[in-house]
Amino acid sequence: MNNVTVPREYKLSTKSSYYIFTLLFLLYFFDYVDRTIVTSLAPFIQKEWGLTDAQSGLLMSVVYWSIVVFVFPVSILVDRWSRKKTIGVMALLWTSATVVCAFTKTFPQLLMARAGIGVGEAGYAPAGTAMLSGLFPPEKRSRMMGLWNISIPLGIAVGIGLGGFIATHWGWRHAFGLVAIPGAIVAILFFFVKDYKTVELVKTDTGNTGQSQVKMSKMDIFREFIHTPSLIFTNLGFIGCVFANNAIIFWLPSYLHRTTGVSISEAGMKTSLLMILALIGLPLGGWLADTWFKKRVTARLLFPAITTALNAIFIFTAISFLHGQAQYLTLIGMGILASAFAPAAITATQEVIHPGLRAISYSVCVIVQNLLGASLAPIVIGKISDIYGIQVAMSILPVFLLVSALMFFAGSFFYKKDLDNVEKITLECEN
Repeated sequence: MNNVTVPREYKLSTKSSYYIFTLLFLLYFFDYVDRTIVTSLAPFIQKEWGLTDAQSGLLMSVVYWSIVVFVFPVSILVDRWSRKKTIGVMALLWTSATVVCAFTKTFPQLLMARAGIGVGEAGYAPAGTAMLSGLFPPEKRSRMMGLWNISIPLGIAVGIGLGGFIATHWGWRHAFGLVAIPGAIVAILFFFVKDYKTVELVKTDTGNTGQSQVKMSKMDIFREFIHTPSLIFTNLGFIGCVFANNAIIFWLPSYLHRTTGVSISEAGMKTSLLMILALIGLPLGGWLADTWFKKRVTARLLFPAITTALNAIFIFTAISFLHGQAQYLTLIGMGILASAFAPAAITATQEVIHPGLRAISYSVCVIVQNLLGASLAPIVIGKISDIYGIQVAMSILPVFLLVSALMFFAGSFFYKKDLDNVEKITLECEN
């Protein structure tokens, strides 16, 4: 049964809610366009400045390092100051840094500008996630998270494709300048949307005089995170999923090239097509999770557990037993399942925490998944491949996914209790 009290959220008209959602979607889209456009510009920059492959790789890595360093402090600003203002300022910062890239004269200058993009993007995912959690009711949250995250693969695809086209016809500097303009326009529009007021960090205290609201101490805030088992298990569950996804993105082209004999270009194209299937997996996963949530509250984590376990089975079957067309058709299932877990799992990080700590909650998840998942995957799988071969290296990915599935499953046992314990606060809309 779904016997659980979920905190009420502030009310806006349906039109206003979806207008804000559209702006959030566009900003996430341009976020990833600005972030990934350098991948297709790298050959042009290498040729002009004589860069090594390692230096070119730094132009992407430095963005993620900046995000990891700044995501937590920026998320505090999001929760304690204003979601819409932080999003607007951060978006203007990353678009400005993208424009600066067009005017750099040396590699160190370009590297610093790219780091600036990461600083600007650091607060967006936590802020946008927190804002969506307030905009839509619980029965729609996973669905909207899924639709919002479609902007990621779209932004990556457009960034890579558009960058190469612009650089070929007008030069790589123009590419940086042109893609920054639309994001800046959307950022300015965001300052004028209605947001909910900053949530006070108070808790209900039941004393001799009855219930009263008292200000949360730093220890109370700390306890919110360490005394919420479902949140801890959710963050741990993200690690294996993100690890496997990044390993697939980085190493699948090499795997297909070495084991099937196809050209690296064809292998890269096949991998890209699989990644685009997130356009199906994200909204489908969100819709199915929300539908199940209406009947069973623990579905918020049971769904990620099931889809992650199924993904492990698909990858294990494809890598260990199949070849050729049968293998690739099975990997299509992986392409859909790889992202299906995310909408419900992201929503979980928002629902079991105090409403005034939502951005911080997702920033913790971002740090955990990037440090222990995304950043380690290429290195760990590459090292195993050096020792045992790429077939063995890719074959162990299901192990990481199964561990994640177990984490989500374990978290589901605590979800209803943690949800019941969340401070019940009515969010107030700005005047």
